Amino acid sequence: MDARHLVMIALGGVIGSGLFLSSGYTINQAGPLGAVIAYLIGAFVVYLVMACLGELAVAYPVSGAFHIYAARAINPATGFTTAWLYWLCWVVALGSEFTAAGILMQRWFPGVPVWVWCLVFAGVLFGLNAISARVFGETEFWFSLIKVVAIVALIVLGTAAVFGFTPLSSEHPGAVLFSNFVTPDGLFPTGVAGVLMTSLAVFYAFSGSELIGVAAGETKDPARNIPKALRSTVLRLLVLFVGSITVIAAILPYEQAGLTSSPFVDVFQYVGVPFAGDIMNFVIITALLSAGNSGLFSCARMLFSLAEEGHAPRSFAKLTRRGIPIVALSVSMAIGLVSLVSSVIAAETVYLVLVSIAGFAVVAVWMSIVAAHFFHRRAFVRGGGDVKTLAYHAPFYPVVPILAFVLLLASIVAIAFDPNQVAALYFGIPFVVACYLFFRWRYGRRGATPTETPSTERR
Repeated sequence: MDARHLVMIALGGVIGSGLFLSSGYTINQAGPLGAVIAYLIGAFVVYLVMACLGELAVAYPVSGAFHIYAARAINPATGFTTAWLYWLCWVVALGSEFTAAGILMQRWFPGVPVWVWCLVFAGVLFGLNAISARVFGETEFWFSLIKVVAIVALIVLGTAAVFGFTPLSSEHPGAVLFSNFVTPDGLFPTGVAGVLMTSLAVFYAFSGSELIGVAAGETKDPARNIPKALRSTVLRLLVLFVGSITVIAAILPYEQAGLTSSPFVDVFQYVGVPFAGDIMNFVIITALLSAGNSGLFSCARMLFSLAEEGHAPRSFAKLTRRGIPIVALSVSMAIGLVSLVSSVIAAETVYLVLVSIAGFAVVAVWMSIVAAHFFHRRAFVRGGGDVKTLAYHAPFYPVVPILAFVLLLASIVAIAFDPNQVAALYFGIPFVVACYLFFRWRYGRRGATPTETPSTERR
């Protein structure tokens, strides 16, 4: 895959239903200005994590490499735990993406049951992933492009409407400028606490940007393409997320923003775009399938990489002639469908546990990335290495990894004060402890010895 594929894979994993459906709720919780600030903080944290990820991905360009970073730089048990956290995160997401897409399809096909669409979408995504990495990358490029075009359209048309220019509208509303940002309760109607709690949710909204690391082993010229893709991804996320939130907050009163099914539909209707509801229904379905496509790719590569390390059944490392880990892909899809079933028949027990661990996993995996970078660079320098010889190195070491770790840890601590998210700690922390204990029992302190080293692994 090329740099353009990596960028769109990352955007595909990040831009999902959260931005298209839940951004209004974010504005409602933090206020217009508070929401913009929260997304700026989120983008800053993404930059810090991506800077660390870039150096590690170039040093270890291995398929499904997150746990390789942690295993080499910290210890094998941390790598093992990171891999299973991330795998579970995306497996749970698969079921929810299929279900949401099936529900949206009923707008046009009310007579077709949701479960039928779930199976159709599962079959399509499995087929795209099973052919080749190139086919996956190409389809994800076009999936993501549809979402990006919709966001750019919102930013361009919405910005024009903010200043009173709405040629598509028959009502031609006047310029609102940024009057919505000054609410009756001030610039921060829910206080600083509202901004901080929203920042926590925004961290989750940006999850998926780390998929570049998963795809590193199937990228042409990693030393050139990975840093290029990381820089492009951070810049585009900043423009797309902050730009769209600013426009939505300027046009929709914040008290109403959290009550709408999609603030994108409301803004497009405001500027006079015909068939706004149908257009956004198509875009959101595409967004869901794009995120599911990236998630399935990630799951398969994570299991493959675990098997290569000797920490999962060897059958997961079996490749097709085109280099696809077909067994790992099949198992990930099967467990994703089981997660979907549990959301229906065990929503308050099994599914609640899975979703809680998945939510905790996002920040935990980012923490493992920045910690791995800190120890990797320290060991490199202590071993006599010259930072200038690295194909890519994160700037301002050790400030970048330390600052990123502190901010992410703060978000984990903040979960304890949010009754809507505290379950992530109740189930996430015991899951991590269980992974460490299982690893120690099954593999000992040093872990299994992989049959191949990163430099000779099949990619």
